[in-house]
Amino acid sequence: MDLFSQIESTEREELLALRKELAEANYKYYVENAPTLSDYDFDQKMKHLEELEKAYPDMYDANSPTLRVGSDLNANESHSLEAKGERREAKGAVSDRGEKGKGFEQVAHKYPMLSLSNSYSREEIADWISKLPADVEIVCELKFDGLSISLWYENGILTKALTRGDGVKGDNVVENIKTIAGIPQRLSDIGYRVLDTGFLELRGEVLLPWAAFERLNKEREAEGEPLFANPRNAASGTLKLQDSNEVAKRGLDCYLYYMLGEDLPAGTHFDRLQIAKQWGFNISNAVKVCRSLEEVMDYIGYWDIERKNLPVATDGIVLKVNSLSQQEELGYTAKSPRWAIAYKFPAERQLTKLKQITYQVGRTGVVTPVANLEPIQLSGTIVQRATLHNEDFIRQLDIHEGDMVWVEKGGEIIPKIVGKEVPHSGSLEDGAGAYSLEVKGEEYTFPKNCPECGAKLVRVEGEAAWRCPNEAACPPQIKGKIEHFVSRKAMNIDGLGSETIDLLYSQGLLKNIADIYALTQEDIAQQERLGEKSAQNMLAGIEASKQVPWARVLFALGIRMVGETTAKKLARKFPSIEQLQNASIEQLIATEDVGELIAQNIINYFKDSQNMVIIHRLHQAGLQMVSPDDEQTMLSNKLEGKSIVISGVFTHHSRDEYKNIIEQHGGKNVGSVSKKTSFVLAGDNMGPEKRKKAENLGVALLSEEEFLALIEE
Repeated sequence: MDLFSQIESTEREELLALRKELAEANYKYYVENAPTLSDYDFDQKMKHLEELEKAYPDMYDANSPTLRVGSDLNANESHSLEAKGERREAKGAVSDRGEKGKGFEQVAHKYPMLSLSNSYSREEIADWISKLPADVEIVCELKFDGLSISLWYENGILTKALTRGDGVKGDNVVENIKTIAGIPQRLSDIGYRVLDTGFLELRGEVLLPWAAFERLNKEREAEGEPLFANPRNAASGTLKLQDSNEVAKRGLDCYLYYMLGEDLPAGTHFDRLQIAKQWGFNISNAVKVCRSLEEVMDYIGYWDIERKNLPVATDGIVLKVNSLSQQEELGYTAKSPRWAIAYKFPAERQLTKLKQITYQVGRTGVVTPVANLEPIQLSGTIVQRATLHNEDFIRQLDIHEGDMVWVEKGGEIIPKIVGKEVPHSGSLEDGAGAYSLEVKGEEYTFPKNCPECGAKLVRVEGEAAWRCPNEAACPPQIKGKIEHFVSRKAMNIDGLGSETIDLLYSQGLLKNIADIYALTQEDIAQQERLGEKSAQNMLAGIEASKQVPWARVLFALGIRMVGETTAKKLARKFPSIEQLQNASIEQLIATEDVGELIAQNIINYFKDSQNMVIIHRLHQAGLQMVSPDDEQTMLSNKLEGKSIVISGVFTHHSRDEYKNIIEQHGGKNVGSVSKKTSFVLAGDNMGPEKRKKAENLGVALLSEEEFLALIEE
């Protein structure tokens, strides 16, 4: 393989890894309220993913994070409750994720609820404004750090309150929203008389004020419950509670920021907000119309300082084109409006002492250094730990135990060390990100052995991380593999969260993933905090997992770099585990999205005798290791030879389902419109660039109904 082929293979693998990382980060942020990436890091990774997807349009995937907004739809997996450490022990009290088995009604949004593009510099804001019409007015608003809500008023009465969900549909949490004093349950008479259609939608941000957040955490601490990390997490968890009486006690608040509906009064965004305020809605007094770039910058500069005196958490400024007709002309991308943008405030920094460096071992054996700090307060929360990433990072900043280090919260969420204070080296330069290293201590030495099992660590050439190679006997790796195996997108086994896995591992009942299928009622029921009911539920989940299809079983095995999408493509090409096991490296590389590194990881996995023993046991337990015939056979050849682009939002099937339907009828999915495109399957809010290009090239646009008629579904 020549140099350019190697680079391309590496970039394709990086693309797949980024999709997996960002999709998981979205799930952690929106559903589990346990962010793993700062807003800044998330956005930078998203931009890099967008660049890679432009470079490799043949790797188009309708479910890519670049094409989807994050989803907060209620998932009801009890094992994720335990992973969060949110489970309550006493008297059958419910978790902040809701009672097991219960959920919220999911309702389609009348208007898609998109996310905003983010910027982190004033230069980016200036560039965005420069592309707007010359006579534009900009409405500047505070970006409150909570979660979005859509309020529906029908004939003057509050009837629904939808979370963002996946942007197309959301959870209806109206009973909980009714507990918020600042949200009227009935429009005032003047507001009701103005509306001709009888329908009004207000969008806003539900949040928990600092005072209520601190009171709630004190109560949880007194009860021995885990503390919320920040007000946003607390607000999100509160809004998904099943008990509205408990919601009422928490003290949620809400600021409204947008009005939608037919034939509404006023032609500007600002005027509509003022009308909403007259009707009794809570509109921030910080909203301001700016008519020049200088006014916008003054607004940003003022609130970057003054926001610290507000009773609620904010993380930036939202800028919107004031004229509603100009908003309509500017339109939307697949994920966000072109007429609005968010500016994120720079992260807050504090100086503290690095007391000790400890080490954590992850599921794949990567050893990550962790800084244990003298407690400091950052963005309203107490910070005591921060990641140090890897050996190279520590050497670069010349960090040692006992140093005074600068810590910031990236995106106001995740703490990280950005440098150290060196005696006689001058002061910290704002935003510079570089610190003097004139005074050096002893050379830092990374551990040579695994802190968990004692095995000698290895470092693969070209990688920054040290790894523990002892996969079969290193406790964190074993437990991490089991957690991955039972996770939602893998085997989805109910009741097996991190705490239960840790408990069963400590009792010698779980030593690998195959041991799950050897558990008995007695094994589980006799454990502390479990009992007969837990045992029954867990065994039912284990039994149900035997019907999980081959593609997800392959993903669950945890082969390095084989993510969810790659597993699907491998399962389609190799419809049984025997075929995959016997595949040559050339056959594997010939699979879409599989490069040399992934192929070699698969070969190495099946060469390991311990892995083969586990696979044999899983096969005997009854797991699906062969694709059903109906998944292997084509439904028809009606789309044979056709290259099809999917764009927009659909009603009858998801984009991913349409992608599978196209393949089952012999068609090929492509990501961009060209002369070779047969037609575009066009849904609502189709991307304007794709539409324009299709029209210029004379490529047909088929509606959802026309497409379904074509394949006679």
